[in-house]
Amino acid sequence: METLWRYHDMHHELRPCDVGIGLGSHDLGVAVVATRLFQAGLFPWIVFTGANAPTTIERFPRGEAVHYREYAVEQGVPAESILVEPRATNTAENIEYSRALLIERQIPVRSVLIMSRPYQQRRAYATCKLMWPEIDVVCASNPLELDDYVRSIGDPRRVVDMLVGDTQRIEVYAERGFAIPQEMPDEVRAAFERLVAAGYTSRLI
Repeated sequence: METLWRYHDMHHELRPCDVGIGLGSHDLGVAVVATRLFQAGLFPWIVFTGANAPTTIERFPRGEAVHYREYAVEQGVPAESILVEPRATNTAENIEYSRALLIERQIPVRSVLIMSRPYQQRRAYATCKLMWPEIDVVCASNPLELDDYVRSIGDPRRVVDMLVGDTQRIEVYAERGFAIPQEMPDEVRAAFERLVAAGYTSRLI
């Protein structure tokens, strides 16, 4: 698990960007890191993007992006600095719809700081670089170790299944033209195959 966890972390050095984009999921940590980085002055705008999925409807009944916005406002982020994109149901739509919303609002963008679940960083990066190639992309997540992240979610099996599923998607989505190719080291592939053999398969496609 640790091998996959480390693989998905892009280890980007954080730097100021034109906008921060928080990708919807079951993980409120996306809103937590978006709030912290906004308050640190890394971007003047936040786009929260996400509708609902079967894994999030119970926790975020009004939609992922809406709940993220509510959290950020409660923590002191000015409401006028937040844009909500409430329709996206996958990472490609997160990027596509956020880009369209920024164009609609006439906000010029040359760089984005994408915030996601820790194990979604690599896939978010690969998707954005395919769909928005002219943009400088930095990735970030709530900085937790794997054990701490599992405790924050409260469901170890779900976390491992998601890790395995996102690892598979790195290659499958590149093959299908949904993302740019990413190198996968042998130790990552071996760890992935061990977890699949152990039955962590509910998020495989």
